[in-house]
Amino acid sequence: MSLNGIKIDGLCLNNDGHGERRQYFKDLKRYVKNTRPSRLAVALLLIFLGYNYIIDHVFNFPTKTYGPYSDYDLDLSFRRRDIKQIDELKKIKHSISVELRDLENRQNKIQEDISNRQKSLNYVEQSMKKGKAEVERLQREINQLKNEKFEALLPKIPAPARLLATADDSIDLSPPINNNGCQMYNCFDYSRCSLYSQFPVYVYNMEPTGAEPLLRTQFMADVSSVVFGRSPYVTNDPEAACLYIIVVGEIEASQQENSQQQINTAAVSAWLRALPFWRGDGRNHLLVYLSSRSTAQNPLLGVDTGRAIIAQSNFVRNQFRAKFDVVVPFMVSASDDVGDGDGKIKEEIESQVPAMRHYFLSFEGEWSEMGEAAPLVSHVQERDDEKKFLLEEESEFHNVFTDNLSSFRQSQIGGKYLMRTHCDNDGQVTHGYRSEWSLCGNRATRLSLLSQSTFVLIPPVERHDAFTATSLFSLRLHEALNSGAIPVVIGTHAHLPFAEFIDWSKAVVIIPQARITELPFLLSSFPHAEILSMRRQGRFLYETYLMTPHRIVESLLAVIRSRLQIPPMPVDDVAGQLIPHTSHKVDKKEISPGDAQSEFGMPPPEEKMSSNKFMRNYTITTIDSSTSWNDIPGPFHLYPHTPQDRILPTDAQFKGSSNGFRPICGGMGGTGKEYEESLGGNSPREQFTIVMLTYEREQVLMQAVERLQGLPHLNKVVVVWNSPNAPSSDLHWPDIGVEVAVIRTQRNSLNNRFLPYEQIETEAVLSIDDDAHLRHDEMLFGFRVWRESRDRVVGFPGRFHAWNEKDKQWNYNSNHTCELSMVLTGAAFLHKYYLYMYSYWMPAVIRETVDEFLNCEDIAINFLVSHLTRKPPIKVTSRWTFKCPGCPVALSNSDEHFNERQVCINRFAQVFGYMPLVYTQFRADSVLFKTRLPHDKQKCFRFV
Repeated sequence: MSLNGIKIDGLCLNNDGHGERRQYFKDLKRYVKNTRPSRLAVALLLIFLGYNYIIDHVFNFPTKTYGPYSDYDLDLSFRRRDIKQIDELKKIKHSISVELRDLENRQNKIQEDISNRQKSLNYVEQSMKKGKAEVERLQREINQLKNEKFEALLPKIPAPARLLATADDSIDLSPPINNNGCQMYNCFDYSRCSLYSQFPVYVYNMEPTGAEPLLRTQFMADVSSVVFGRSPYVTNDPEAACLYIIVVGEIEASQQENSQQQINTAAVSAWLRALPFWRGDGRNHLLVYLSSRSTAQNPLLGVDTGRAIIAQSNFVRNQFRAKFDVVVPFMVSASDDVGDGDGKIKEEIESQVPAMRHYFLSFEGEWSEMGEAAPLVSHVQERDDEKKFLLEEESEFHNVFTDNLSSFRQSQIGGKYLMRTHCDNDGQVTHGYRSEWSLCGNRATRLSLLSQSTFVLIPPVERHDAFTATSLFSLRLHEALNSGAIPVVIGTHAHLPFAEFIDWSKAVVIIPQARITELPFLLSSFPHAEILSMRRQGRFLYETYLMTPHRIVESLLAVIRSRLQIPPMPVDDVAGQLIPHTSHKVDKKEISPGDAQSEFGMPPPEEKMSSNKFMRNYTITTIDSSTSWNDIPGPFHLYPHTPQDRILPTDAQFKGSSNGFRPICGGMGGTGKEYEESLGGNSPREQFTIVMLTYEREQVLMQAVERLQGLPHLNKVVVVWNSPNAPSSDLHWPDIGVEVAVIRTQRNSLNNRFLPYEQIETEAVLSIDDDAHLRHDEMLFGFRVWRESRDRVVGFPGRFHAWNEKDKQWNYNSNHTCELSMVLTGAAFLHKYYLYMYSYWMPAVIRETVDEFLNCEDIAINFLVSHLTRKPPIKVTSRWTFKCPGCPVALSNSDEHFNERQVCINRFAQVFGYMPLVYTQFRADSVLFKTRLPHDKQKCFRFV
């Protein structure tokens, strides 16, 4: 059986026609019937027939003829046709492939063209954005220049320039009815004391000639040379002087200490009239009587002093002219044995804490008739009945006073009382005037008792009809304030030193004599906080006005100058020695998160702008005269600006006082771009100066300076080169767009960080270490926080002081805690005013301690500011990676460094007399830092 050509055992099947098919099927039927094939053959046969039928009827291929008696082979014509069709299909495929390649090339060209056009479009869009930004920048700059032009036309008040008097500057004064009626308006020639004169003072050179009616002792010579010789107001030109000073000598030493004085008043009067610049009536003269040898001298009593001002410790009532004469404190000695007058004080001062001492109230004195007899109210003889009445009145109070002293001994109200009305037999007794309690013991024994007393009684002379001030009363006040005991003055008739300007009620309890019976109840009502506040104020008044002869004389001159409303001398800046250097342009650095360029909007471009200075030259001597006398540092210097300068109400920025203000979005407020483009706040726009301390770490320094490139509101960078060796001559200082002033110091001292260099021309100072790595946004936010808290230290790394109960001392602590009291000045904003206070007012022993350990200057500045303000510092947010990771290991990581800071913190507390640091439990973040905002809203800063 063969299927090739469908030949089955000699049977040939042809399919070239219907007849042949019929014959074919007949033969097939006969074959199947006769041969009976197997089921497999039948199945194969049926498959073949089905296939043949499908080929003929479904695909309609041409029929093929199978010749009889031949094998089945492929039709050659069919193959040729297939090959032809295949060739045609290949041609079509090739043609299509070529066309597809052409289309692909065209597509690539179109895509390239689209890409180029997209780039061009992006470039155009970028150019449009830059152009729009430039237009906005120029518009802002134009508006800013308009504001600056307007503000430039406003008068700027510099430090007072001198306008001196001449020999012809003198006016006729209408004489008062009598010299006892002298006041500044009718007995002082203002024409010689211009507001711009800087208060020139001429001191008579009283060389002893033997003709003086008063003895000129060595004490008086020391006062003249040591004290007045140091005053910046003293001039050698008498023709230009505003005030003439005569240092009056003492009474003859041969006289008894407390006897009735016997002087020739006519001779003294003639001696005064013979002075070369007395001008007939003593106008603009100041007669100064300072004595440490006697407590009962009044050499000018009964002398015709004309229109001269008298300054001394002892005054009788008919002699003292209120707001013209001056009560000065008792002078302990002529030498500054307790200080140098420039802020240096002894370490060994009485601690101000605890508030309550061993004795609640103490008094020590002795009533004696050995004192000097009291002068009468006038030189006219009193009537006998009037004199009798006055004596009876004084005797009545004396009895009341002594009776209450006896009852105080038994009192338990408030604590323990010590009342001594008799001096020890072997004790020293210092007598004053009659009707005045004498002093017991020497200065050392008295101070020992006072240092154990919370309050101390200070009785003035009981004859208030005759006396207004005495040296003995002044000495009691002096010693009480020195020891930290709060003085309790019995009687409102006494005149305290410099009471015209000093508000003694903040440091002294003054009660009428009639309140003596209620004194224990009154004093026991004082809270501890009030007691410590009065003790602290008393310490300030003592150190500022009473402590040394230099302070006393300086305060006396300040009284006269304040009356004349002449500003004090401007405080001195430190002239820093600049190291010349060249700056090199740096490659454009990659913008990092937190850089100004990465924030929502850059502030308008600003030219270098210094803070306004000496804007309060004359308001400080008018509306703030009392404040300047009763707050640290006193009225002795004029500062360019202070953190206490007043701010305007918010609406004043938009109603007539808009000069310098840059409110956010014109006052509408805003976030993101609008917020960062304007400083806003309550103060006019300003800039800050970075003061960077470094010591021979040149590469670290260069990196630190370069990071400041593009920092908005930066006025200048002052690099304090704290090494004796100059920096390398080939050092490449980066050009960061602002001046970099390199100051060479005289010696290696950490106090150099806080010197008030003249190169610092802004109020805001950012003190920063060369290895401190702060981002722009952190510095900008810290600056904004400082602008709202100008009297505080505002910074980043916090520390606190912890009490060690076991050792009874303070510990310096740098652990993470929810309470802090210091912000280290390795990265902190502070006011330049505090640089003056650190260098000129703060006790010198603190600066000496900083030099001793080469450490602790940051602790010292925190002590100082907290002492001045009674406020804690403000910590602002910062990243955890504060120090620069690649910098060398700092000294602050050593145990020795930490132990030194332990010593510093306790020594500083001892010098201040108490712990001035104040705790705080919060830090400052930007307003919207943790706020969830809609997606279309922006925060103040992205990261802080």
